[in-house]
Amino acid sequence: MSIFTKIINREIPADIIYEQNDTIVIRDINPKAKTHLLIIPKKEIPTVNDLKQEDSKLISEMFFVAQKVAKDLAVAEGYKLEFHVWKKWWQEVMHIHMHLLSDIK
Repeated sequence: MSIFTKIINREIPADIIYEQNDTIVIRDINPKAKTHLLIIPKKEIPTVNDLKQEDSKLISEMFFVAQKVAKDLAVAEGYKLEFHVWKKWWQEVMHIHMHLLSDIK
């Protein structure tokens, strides 16, 4: 079970910004920008390489959640989204997640 699943299950605390049926958004505990959020699907999928065709709606929804949260936090005019794949490329938790980073706030 990943640390993100434990957060989703409320077994450990996190600064939750937004939540809906299939995703949760939390603040990164080690921010690399003024605004650094993690958009996490509730379904535990280790890496982007483990996605299945049936996950396409879930991944699409992550982008719409990013759009909503960016608007809500007034950073919509400048942010970037990142996926990291495997530890060699900075994926620290083996549960896919998308970073939303902005230096606006």
